Amino acid sequence: MKSSEIYFQNEQFRLIHDDVLTTSLVDENSVDLVVTSPPYNVDIQYNSHKDDVSYTDYLEFSRKWMTQCFHWLKDEGRFCLNIPLDKNKGGQQSVGADLTTIAKQIGFQYHSTIIWNEGNISRRTAWGSWKSASAPYVIAPVELIVVLYKRNWKKTSGSKISDVSREEFMEWTNGMWVFNGESKKRIGHPAPFPVELPRRCIKLFSYVDDVVLDPFCGSGTTVLTAINNNRKGIGIDVDKKYCELARKRILGIETPKPKKKK
Repeated sequence: MKSSEIYFQNEQFRLIHDDVLTTSLVDENSVDLVVTSPPYNVDIQYNSHKDDVSYTDYLEFSRKWMTQCFHWLKDEGRFCLNIPLDKNKGGQQSVGADLTTIAKQIGFQYHSTIIWNEGNISRRTAWGSWKSASAPYVIAPVELIVVLYKRNWKKTSGSKISDVSREEFMEWTNGMWVFNGESKKRIGHPAPFPVELPRRCIKLFSYVDDVVLDPFCGSGTTVLTAINNNRKGIGIDVDKKYCELARKRILGIETPKPKKKK
């Protein structure tokens, strides 16, 4: 049986090695902002997570972990959920609409949806009926960042110190974001997202010194970005190897590359 533990902790951040569905290592009403990209259920080869369950099971899993986040958030807490617009692997599903509906059923209030256009990605693996009206596939090469909140949208607590510039605010409140995705090989994780995604969410939707949580910490991008922008970070991951990857990355510890054989 997997042990639950605080894997690493200092004044700036905490890494938790535990299952997001059952962990008791995050206090209720203690988090200001959740920024996360959960597993997409598209058969990505994680170390410890099965990413090809039935769609019904995936939605139930999503309900459970989002309910946990709802409890952890303060009443003025915000929730930035990076998910696909839809999926076609194993059958077409309206993932973005379905997960947004589940979040509202849990109790989250809907604020807006940001469209993220990954400039360096192409997901065209099938065209359906080529050049025919018989059964063509229509696939939008974008992802969503659904912005939700717990009870009150207006933020009246915290440091009340915003560090978003005029230019950033003007650009980021336009709900079409265009920046590249992240390299799996460079980070050493099968599904990393780029620093730019949490950076924008953190600066736009939280104050300096707020607590930012990622329940699927992976390589630690959200926690690292929170620290670099004068917030406190909490990351949870079920896989100990990813906890160690995140720890090293956040602390700036270089992982030695294997020597090439002569």
